[in-house]
Amino acid sequence: MAELVIAPDEKTESLASTRTTMIDCDIHNAPQSPESIRKYLPDRWQAHHKKYGMRNYVGSYYPRAVPNAARRDAWPPSGLPPGSDLDFLREQLLDEWGFEYGILNCLIGAGGQLNVEFGAAFARAVNDWQTAEWTDPEPRLRASIIVPYEAGDLAAEEIDRVAENPGFAQVLFAVRTSEPMGRRKYWPIYEAAERHHLPIGIHFGGAGGGPITGSGWPSHYIEDHGGMPQSFQPQIASLVYEGVFERFPNLDFVMIEGGFGWMPPLMWRLDRAWELMGDEIPQCTRRPSDVIREHVWLSTQPVEEPDHPEHFHQLLGQMDMNDRLVFSTDYPHWDFDAPDRCFPPGLDPEVKQNIMSENARRLYGL
Repeated sequence: MAELVIAPDEKTESLASTRTTMIDCDIHNAPQSPESIRKYLPDRWQAHHKKYGMRNYVGSYYPRAVPNAARRDAWPPSGLPPGSDLDFLREQLLDEWGFEYGILNCLIGAGGQLNVEFGAAFARAVNDWQTAEWTDPEPRLRASIIVPYEAGDLAAEEIDRVAENPGFAQVLFAVRTSEPMGRRKYWPIYEAAERHHLPIGIHFGGAGGGPITGSGWPSHYIEDHGGMPQSFQPQIASLVYEGVFERFPNLDFVMIEGGFGWMPPLMWRLDRAWELMGDEIPQCTRRPSDVIREHVWLSTQPVEEPDHPEHFHQLLGQMDMNDRLVFSTDYPHWDFDAPDRCFPPGLDPEVKQNIMSENARRLYGL
């Protein structure tokens, strides 16, 4: 993220305001080693993991210049991988910035395993590891339920198994699924999430078996990273047009680490198409923009940074979703958004406070 230059008195004011209450909705915890998760697997699957490892579609690769996609200062003194040392995460993130709560999104690839039975076992192990080694010892943290999301029945079983644990806040997908997320194969997951009053988080990344951009395989990492919104937009179109929110009226989705500047033109386009051809989809009974504003939330990271700050405020007005934006840092990744530098000056204090904490408090029942 480009550095925002702030005058000393303005920066002090910004720090003071952001340190009131803050909730970070995208923290990436990671295992210290393969054994960290493997020890939570049954013997049968421990042997499988040792002998055959993980099998999933390959998405993008992080640049070698940025190992683990991490900030250079996010490597703990212990030498452990970034995001794997709870004490260091407390020190560098929770305590340093004064976060009241943090939502963990573990991106370990369990959800997209091609062997779905192993994926279900691995997801269970990851969730047990998160409980034992993250949320139980640190009450400020809430975890996302990892599920084998390409197998709806197995994913629903895992949601039912752990949903009543107060250490879990949402169900997690990667945005690149094997099919559009409005399809019936995913409905058992939505039914279980709605039953337990849990939102569905859809996070940057993944690989569903096809090219990772809408027009094929990119030549460069930057094409994938900068073009990630093209993965979020069709998922929203699928969820709305296939009537997911009519079938599951109490279900919310959270778009995580995809930015949000693309949302206004997407809503305009979906509305216009629905006005012209809505008779094709009688299951979609309301204007798409109304449905989106009622059921879709977005995390801020990476915050849009127009050259002219006033354009950022215009964007918020066009979205009309200030009550659906939740703050996130993306810790410990290299494009971390610092709370005191993520927004341009002039943001209404009430709007800012809602984005920094109160919207997430409502969304996750914190």
